[in-house]
Amino acid sequence: MSNTVAIVGSGHTKFGRLEDNLEALIVAATREAVEESGLAPEQIDAVFLGHFNSGMVTDGFASSLIHQAYPELRFKPAMRAENACASGSAAIHAGMNTILAGKAQTVLVVGAEKMTHRPTADVTTALAGAGYQNDDDEKTLSFPQVFGVAAQQYAERYASPLDAMAHIAAKNHHNAMRNPLAHMQKAFSFEACSQVSDKNPEIAPPLRLTDCSLVTDGAAAIVLTAGNNAANFQNAARFRSAVHVSDFLPMGRRDFVAFEGPERAFAMALEQAGVALDDIDFAEVHDCFTIAELLTYEAMGLAPKGQGARAIEDGSVYRDGRLPVNLSGGLKAKGHPVGATGVSMHAIAYRQLTGRAGELQLPNAKLGLIFNMGGAAVANYVSVLEA
Repeated sequence: MSNTVAIVGSGHTKFGRLEDNLEALIVAATREAVEESGLAPEQIDAVFLGHFNSGMVTDGFASSLIHQAYPELRFKPAMRAENACASGSAAIHAGMNTILAGKAQTVLVVGAEKMTHRPTADVTTALAGAGYQNDDDEKTLSFPQVFGVAAQQYAERYASPLDAMAHIAAKNHHNAMRNPLAHMQKAFSFEACSQVSDKNPEIAPPLRLTDCSLVTDGAAAIVLTAGNNAANFQNAARFRSAVHVSDFLPMGRRDFVAFEGPERAFAMALEQAGVALDDIDFAEVHDCFTIAELLTYEAMGLAPKGQGARAIEDGSVYRDGRLPVNLSGGLKAKGHPVGATGVSMHAIAYRQLTGRAGELQLPNAKLGLIFNMGGAAVANYVSVLEA
């Protein structure tokens, strides 16, 4: 039984408003990942799908759509993982656990979501199903409103986060200009992001349109193998750690702005990896809303509580800073096809660590940090990947 797992192949469709249906997206990402790994399809032992759905498509049993990519995948075990916006990471953990349990040597994990064919109001309602439904107040909140509450609470406890949030939006859009897979490759200035206007209205006060991630279609895939098998592949990045921490679902049972679940997940992941934050070369984090990225700076220890703006002001999180965050453009500009997001983060980190990230490439990147979050800091997944 191997005690480590490595990524040895990746696939990633363009993110955006796409004509492809869910099956086509899954098949495209699957084929690219398998071909990149150099494996024959029959060498895959099992397949896992991260897919939120929540009524956005009629495919209620989508796991075996992966089999449509190759006839050789027929009869391979398949299952779907759902954990809100962290469904992709949930599928990765299911695949890793299968390998670590000795039940498989090599597995394929795909994350996919089809969203843009539905009206925005329908998507908002579908996503809101990931909130707590047994409280009369909480069940009425959309996720923009949930993170609007976070921004309000942050302002009451510390100081207004709005300028920092606008800088985060501008940074991530600037980064996405280098990412041909990103949904929106359009630069936005700090001024455009900070000012409420006809083009940038308030969506859920104080959140503005530029503070919100994009409703997106897309799929991503990774091939995982046992660590003792990774040397047989041309490109590999191993998991130094992979942590899953889940918190209470009701917001009323916890201090939302404290981001305790993410904070705990980061601490555990760094400890298990045997590294410090200063050792990390880049991070892909879950900026579903810009306030979430700001809170993440504090949760990972990049800045003290209430002072996340420091990471922006001192340049730490920019491409040439000490810890570049969301070089891909993040959910903010790359897009957020819910079930695909966690897998996309790992695929992009894998490419970065194996020197194949194109214009996103950093020199000598050795360690990557990934944070994928489901709901309002409820399901929290943190990985440390090593070249």
